[in-house]
Formats: sequence, C-alpha cells, structure tokens
Amino acid sequence: MESTVPPAPTPVPSQEFHAVPANGSPEVAVAPIGPRTPTLLERGSVMAFFAACAGLCWTIWRQTEGFGWLWVLLLATLGFVLADLVSGLVHWGFDTWGRRDTPILGPTFIVPFRVHHDDPMDITRHGFAATNGHNCFVSLLVLVPALLLPSTWAITPLVQALILSLSLGVLATNQFHKWSHTEQVSPLVARLQAWHVVLGREHHQVHHTFPYHRHYCITTGWLNRPLDAMGFFRKLEWLIERVTGVAPRTDDLGHTPPKADPSAT
Repeated sequence: MESTVPPAPTPVPSQEFHAVPANGSPEVAVAPIGPRTPTLLERGSVMAFFAACAGLCWTIWRQTEGFGWLWVLLLATLGFVLADLVSGLVHWGFDTWGRRDTPILGPTFIVPFRVHHDDPMDITRHGFAATNGHNCFVSLLVLVPALLLPSTWAITPLVQALILSLSLGVLATNQFHKWSHTEQVSPLVARLQAWHVVLGREHHQVHHTFPYHRHYCITTGWLNRPLDAMGFFRKLEWLIERVTGVAPRTDDLGHTPPKADPSAT
C-alpha cells in the first residue's frame, strides 16, 4: 500500500505531481507539500544543536594556542567543504534511490526531495525549525561525541574544529538551499550568493533543469562543477546498479519532463 503525504495545514496553490516509473505510465498524483508546524523533536534538535556548538567553541578556545589556530582554521575550512560533498551525496541518494513507499525514508525524505523538482518554492514556505530541524538532529550524532573527546589529546581541538565546521555546514545546507529559491533575500545574502560563498540562485538552477541529475551539492555548490566534470554520480550509479541490479530513478516521483510548447509545433 502506497504511503501518502499528509495534507498541508495551510492552503497552497493547487498543483499535481506524478510519479513516472520506468514503464512511462504515470502513477497516482501526489499533493504538494506546504508549510507545516515543526515537531517538538525538530525544535528541541535546533536548541540542542546550538548548545552543542557553543560547547565545542568553548572547548576549542580553551585548548588552542599559538600556531594551533592555523590548523584549527585549516580543518574548519575542510569541514565546510566536506559539508558541500555530504549535501551532494545525500541529495543524489534521495533523488536517485528508493521509492515513496520505502518505510520511514519514503515519506520523510524521498517524497519531499523529488516533489521539490516540480514545486521548487515549497522549501520557502517553512520556518527555520521546520527547514533545519532534521539536519540539526543528524548533526547531534557527531557533535555530542565530539564534546566527549578527552581534553588531554593534542588532536582533540583539531577534530572538534572539523566536526564543528562540518555540522554548521550541514545546518546551513537547507537554509542556503532555501535562499537560492527565495525571490527576495536580504542584501547581505544576495552579496554572499554573488561572491559564491553560499549557494547561488543561478548556479542551483542548473539542477532544476530536466532531467535534474546535475549540481547535487547545495551547501555552497563549490564541488558541483568538478564532480560533474568527472562524472562522479553517473559512475556511482553504474557501480551500484552493477553490484545490486537495481537501476537508478525507477520511481521518478517529481522528475516529470516539462510539457512540450504547443507553439513550437
């Protein structure tokens, strides 16, 4: 039995999204996902995330001195770049593999990721906690252990700096992605997008061009061009299909091709 997306609490423009399986016959229409109230878990995860980050900042500050700060900054930069890679792998994974009726992952991640291609503005309808709560929760799985690392280890502040930066990048991913779809952003955000510090609107639009299988990285987008140039994700798909026999995008919910322009015929 196919899982369905619960109706949005606030009305949104009427629109239908169709899953197009490998045989090309459309399945049941899926309603768009609209604004929703964040769960207690999401709210709590956001608060716990910032508390954990503050704790890591304090421990790094206490344990770092002299030239150690150069290594901390280097590892922090690496963590932010890794966040872009992680965002690309997660985005590609949920766009490419699994079905909408996959337990837990289907309704929670797969459907929203794929419906997003037909309704890109959906992400702009959610508040901060609803947008970033899941990422905060996942980040806590590495932030908490990082806080517990022994202070006597010389490598501890370096590992903590890497994890802190990676986690902040993971948190920023959905927010940067949201800004790339927001019609009007603040002048500061617009400047950061123009400088390619955060995901830019035009850069991300490449991913929203059918068939939606390029530019998966959505934190800064820095890694998109090199990964696309080397065919990174296509090679991963070939390898996975070769090993498992499972073809990519067999349940292409949200990957419907644009309708032909009647005036062009």
